[in-house]
Amino acid sequence: METSTWIYSMQPSKSQVCGDARRSHDSGVLEHLFLTPDQNPIKKFVSLISPCIDMWLLVVSVIPAVLLFSKHYRGKVVSLCRRAQAWTLWLVKQEVCPRSVHAFVFCQCTHGKVDSVLETYDLYHSMYPSLSIGAQIGAQLDEVVRRVQPSMALELGMHCGYSSMRMLRLLLSGGRLITVEQDPQTADYGEELILVAGFKHHQFEVLTSSSSDAIPLLPERMGSHEEGFGLVLMDHDPAQYLTDLQSLEREDLLRSEGCSIVLIYRKRGAGRDIREYIQTRENCYCIKTDMQFMVEVCYQNTGVTTVYEK
Repeated sequence: METSTWIYSMQPSKSQVCGDARRSHDSGVLEHLFLTPDQNPIKKFVSLISPCIDMWLLVVSVIPAVLLFSKHYRGKVVSLCRRAQAWTLWLVKQEVCPRSVHAFVFCQCTHGKVDSVLETYDLYHSMYPSLSIGAQIGAQLDEVVRRVQPSMALELGMHCGYSSMRMLRLLLSGGRLITVEQDPQTADYGEELILVAGFKHHQFEVLTSSSSDAIPLLPERMGSHEEGFGLVLMDHDPAQYLTDLQSLEREDLLRSEGCSIVLIYRKRGAGRDIREYIQTRENCYCIKTDMQFMVEVCYQNTGVTTVYEK
């Protein structure tokens, strides 16, 4: 009996077996949890998605700041991008974007007020590259128009209508302007802005053509102004200035009593050919004003016949 009792006491009880099993299970769980990421698939999955979770947490935290920034500075950011685009186009291709000029002036100016339109042009010119002659040269052009008081004016190189408006607002009552622009899109934008400034179609006409093609068509568009143009502004291709001047004289489109031809130059030293030509025609031409970017040439027909080469 003693031996059997001892053997029975050596056998584990039910509670001991359950406790050992629980400890073994807990030990296995802990051992499983402390495995390396390569050994533990759960840890491996978490380690893979952890960078994505961190990125999304960063995005979520930045969104309010972005929304606040865009709300307060969106206009400045858009303006900065437009300015960078305009300067890139100018530096790479020496071109300006007429749509950008039109959009800025159209939205910022007071419609029906020519002075407001011109001021908005000057504001654009101060911030972006532009083919506008600007306020300084514009003031010199104003002096020429006031002094000459033409009833008929011609502009070769309209761009977006800045110079057109400066001349139109100073023409005599019943005066008229014909402006020539080769690029159709630029011509459309310029014509619309001239109308926005308050001028009417009976005061001006836009010809979408090159200067060489437009000049032969001008006599039939003069109407009652048969005496010719009292003012001609050339602001297109300087290489065409001399040829176009000779064409205007050949077609008798310059007022014989006197005509002022204003030449715009954007590069130093340009216009040598036309200066040499004027020196050979001192009986008809003289240089009245010679500025850095603008030259005023006065023409008067003395009755001397000139033979042109065709």
